[in-house]
Parts: sequence; C-alpha cells; structure tokens
Amino acid sequence: MRAIPIVKMSGTGNDFIMVDNRDGLIKEADQPAFVKAACPRRVSAGADGAILIEPATKPGHDFRMRYYNADGGEAEMCGNGSRCVAVFARKIGAAGAEQTIQTIAGSLKASVPNDERSARVRLSQPTEMKVFEGVALPGGKADLYWMDTGVPHAIEYVSDVAKIAIKERGAAIRYHDVFKPKGTNANFVQLLGKNEIRLRTYERGVEDETLACGTGATACAIVTGLVHGYTSPVKVHIASGDALTIHFELKGKSSTPPYLEGGVTTVYKGEFYWT
Repeated sequence: MRAIPIVKMSGTGNDFIMVDNRDGLIKEADQPAFVKAACPRRVSAGADGAILIEPATKPGHDFRMRYYNADGGEAEMCGNGSRCVAVFARKIGAAGAEQTIQTIAGSLKASVPNDERSARVRLSQPTEMKVFEGVALPGGKADLYWMDTGVPHAIEYVSDVAKIAIKERGAAIRYHDVFKPKGTNANFVQLLGKNEIRLRTYERGVEDETLACGTGATACAIVTGLVHGYTSPVKVHIASGDALTIHFELKGKSSTPPYLEGGVTTVYKGEFYWT
C-alpha cells in the first residue's frame, strides 16, 4: 500500500484530486488506475477528476497539466481544473502568480492573486460554432449548437433548466451519432437577460451532471453571444450556486481566446492509500 500525497480542490463546485507528480511519484502507465481508485464518491476520496502537475515538455511553460476524468480517461484539459491547478501550482512553488500551462489542448495563461482564492485563465482558441438542426432526442427534436473550447460541448437552449431530466437527455446528446466518435459534453442553457445565463452540464467521463464546468460555461457564453447577441463579460450561473465570468471578443463564428474567471477553494490536504 502506497501513501500518495493529495490536495482536494474545488473550482466553484467542480472538484479535483490534485497531485504533485513532478518527481514521477505516479508513473504514466499507472495514472488511469490511480484516478479510478481515488475518484469514486462515498467509497473513496471522491472527485469529478484528478489533475497531476508534471514537468513541462515544451519550452516556455511552467509545468504540464495532466487531466483525467473520474473514469480514468485522459482529457484534453478542463477549464475549472485549470483554475485549480494554477492555484495549486503557486501553493507548491511550481509557478508564480503569472503562469503558462502546457496541456493537450494547447498553452494556457493563468493569473493567481495573492490570496490564492481565485484564478483567471486564458483558454485556447475555440473552434467555430456549428449548428445541428432538428436532432432527434427523447421527447422530440431539438436544435443543438456545438463548439470546442478545449473539449467539445453541445448546447441546447431551454426555457427552464430546472425542468430538464439531465441524466437522460444529457446522455442522449453525449452519445448521439452526430457527435461520434469522441462524443461531447451536453449543456442546457436558460437565458436570464442582462448578459447572464443559467447552465447545467452533463459531462462525458463523469457520465452525470457536474456542479460546474468551466469549458462548458465558456462555450455557452460565446455561443450565446453569437446566437442571442449577449456581450462580454457574460455571467454564468452554475448548478453549485456559484457563478463564473467569461470574457471574450467575438470573431466570425468564434471568438478570440477567452478568459475564464472564478473562485477556487482548497478543501483539504492528506494522503490517499493506494494498493
């Protein structure tokens, strides 16, 4: 049995197991197994995913962020995870207040204030928005919008997000033929006016609703700007009861690299006993 030092962090309700892996504490081949052991709720530490900090493999970066969903699958990146990893990196001395983070999705720029209770991250360049009209779903057809903000997101506009059977409808979108082979995250957006929206997200890899999704909030804010004329910054109210702020400048059917801003909480520090 090994004692793995961990820190539990939450980015406005999106929670993660953080590991300083700069010395190769967990070998790459063992990382999916570690994540699958640590992330189940009620029977383990419990989290939406796990993030490992490793030495950068590209010049000009402070460190490399390895993000794994709870199912052990490595993803391109995670918006709220990037905010948490920026705070974590500053706490452990892996980077300072201004950071450049290496991810599969590209380079991220992060700023962490001295109180280490929040972070602002410039995400990678979003793809152009796509529109899928009349997609067959349980209960009838729907128009879906799609954008990749580091990871792929489908968006459906609804009158009241509270009434959505999110696990059923989210899974139907996540696995729909139009988004194969990789699948997509599914987001349900309610327009509130005054550049504010309410959001619920079904996240692939978690295969359920998550209380927050940074890349999802970012995609929804930009698409809402394109489709409904909202202007930056857009305030996104999420399932945790918190809010994220998205800054962007529209450009064609996309935007310039957007900024994701919100709070970060360090929940606890401890050891995870792993066999």
